[in-house]
Amino acid sequence: MEELVSIIVPVYNAENYIKETIESVLSQTFEDFELILVDDISTDNSVAVIESFNDKRVRLHKVDKNQGAYAARNKGLELAKGRYIAFLDADDKWDKEKLQKEMDFMKKNDAAFVFTGYEFADSKGNGLGKIVKVPKTITYKQALHNTTIFTSTVLIDRDKVSDDLITMPNIKSEDTATWWNILKAGFIGYGLDENLVMYRRTGNSLSANKFVALKRIWDLYMQIGHLSVFSACYHFCLWAILAVKRRI
Repeated sequence: MEELVSIIVPVYNAENYIKETIESVLSQTFEDFELILVDDISTDNSVAVIESFNDKRVRLHKVDKNQGAYAARNKGLELAKGRYIAFLDADDKWDKEKLQKEMDFMKKNDAAFVFTGYEFADSKGNGLGKIVKVPKTITYKQALHNTTIFTSTVLIDRDKVSDDLITMPNIKSEDTATWWNILKAGFIGYGLDENLVMYRRTGNSLSANKFVALKRIWDLYMQIGHLSVFSACYHFCLWAILAVKRRI
């Protein structure tokens, strides 16, 4: 189990995407993984699609109460047997070499927390040619205005980062809040600047709503960063500039 990667996927009404997502994991060149799919009381055929896969590495857990992605990811963390934790959203896809390249990169840098570049995709999963590049390293202060760390690209070493830090808070953009908490604890994030993930943007996704995105980043500054209004305004302006650059 020393090399085992536990991949955690929160699932809610993802029947149109989850098959491709699972297939992208099962096609990985790095094969020592478990895929933990936590269904958050889906009302569509997501569970049936997941159960159609006959692979012992695929594990389905159905929760008793709908609580959102943060709770589903936390349940996945509780169930995880691996030393390494990777997160994947139910509508995203990985390049077949994603895990292998990221594991090699993590070991080369003796890192605890790594992430990769990614490409925006349309609702059908087709790449749009807009590739987000990531910095070689990122600190907590830099992360306050550079939210380039995308959930489906992250890999964390549990031997170095405690589960308490990986556990996601009940807040909008709980993933970004978690990365901030890890970095604030003194860890440095290492970026592998390769496009290894397709980030599918659907019309009803939280990140697709611009007003919601503005409010949630401000709330993070107040509730997670505990910044002064002046400091929050400074980082907010820098964040807005970088966010626009990633999307044009």
